[in-house]
Amino acid sequence: MKKVIISLITALVALVVAITGFIVSKQTTKKVANTEGTEEIKEIKTVRLNEVTHSVFYAPLYAAISNGFYEEEGIELELTNGGGADNVMTAILSNQCDIGLCGPEASIYVYNEGREDYVEVFAQLTKRDGSFLVAKDPTDNFSWQDLKGKTVIPGRKGGVPYMTFEWILKQNGINPATDLVLDDSIKFDLMAGAFASGNAEYVTLFEPTASMTEEAGAGYVVASVGEASGDIPYTAYCAKKSFISENEDLIEGFTRATYKGQKWVKEHTAREVAEKIVDFFPDTEVESIETSVQSYKDIDAWNENPILTEESFDKLQMIMQEAGELDSKAPYDVIINNKYAEKVVNE
Repeated sequence: MKKVIISLITALVALVVAITGFIVSKQTTKKVANTEGTEEIKEIKTVRLNEVTHSVFYAPLYAAISNGFYEEEGIELELTNGGGADNVMTAILSNQCDIGLCGPEASIYVYNEGREDYVEVFAQLTKRDGSFLVAKDPTDNFSWQDLKGKTVIPGRKGGVPYMTFEWILKQNGINPATDLVLDDSIKFDLMAGAFASGNAEYVTLFEPTASMTEEAGAGYVVASVGEASGDIPYTAYCAKKSFISENEDLIEGFTRATYKGQKWVKEHTAREVAEKIVDFFPDTEVESIETSVQSYKDIDAWNENPILTEESFDKLQMIMQEAGELDSKAPYDVIINNKYAEKVVNE
């Protein structure tokens, strides 16, 4: 599966580059409020950030934007939704974005294919799976054994959500190949709709989609996948090695703003976070966002700082190997670039 994913990425990259060529981010000047509350003229560079999906799971990112942390670093983010880690990686490799927010597994796949200008991970955002298991019918005292004989929509095979879910099943004595049906044919952003209108008994959904599905009476949240899986470097910021080396000040500033966002979310209540990020979810009530934020706070979903540890990276690769998606491990000190994260944390 990983080879198919990389082949598709390579083909898409070639097509996009042929059509569009190399795109350079814009640079302008803008009045920006500094830490003393006064305004100053700063050079602002537009950074194109492609997120794997749009979710309350990434609250520290949206809070950092709303609080002006990126602008303080001379950065204005142009945010797009990739709709999957493979699409994010395609955008990075074809120069359609500068930085990607996705699972580190995508960077591992690209490195193992032998690409010279591979993709480095430089800042971790989340440390647990952000999805919740939603059942079609009300369930009291849910047990993972309830999934035997059922059909579950767990995301794309080869992605971290799917592999993490498989790993949880195995930890609970369930054989993913024989004890249930894992329907991986549904695109990530179509999973909720496919679940509501289809025959699957369970689906894994991010917030606020999980809570909204429950509010609509189309399903019931029965378990946190992240709580069951424990810590794993689930989502992180990454960019091509060449982009990072050519834009060190920008990457450092981006990482500093990211760290400020992580600390801000940790130090504020779910309600305060919801009110700060509500504009990123125009079709969702602030009360629903508050519920989603609290759900993530309850499972300790967000990394306290942007440093990605070797221990957590090893766990990710172990899960990938158990899923049959990784033949050989990628070196931690090559894929993971903690230079900027360590600097801003130690300031």
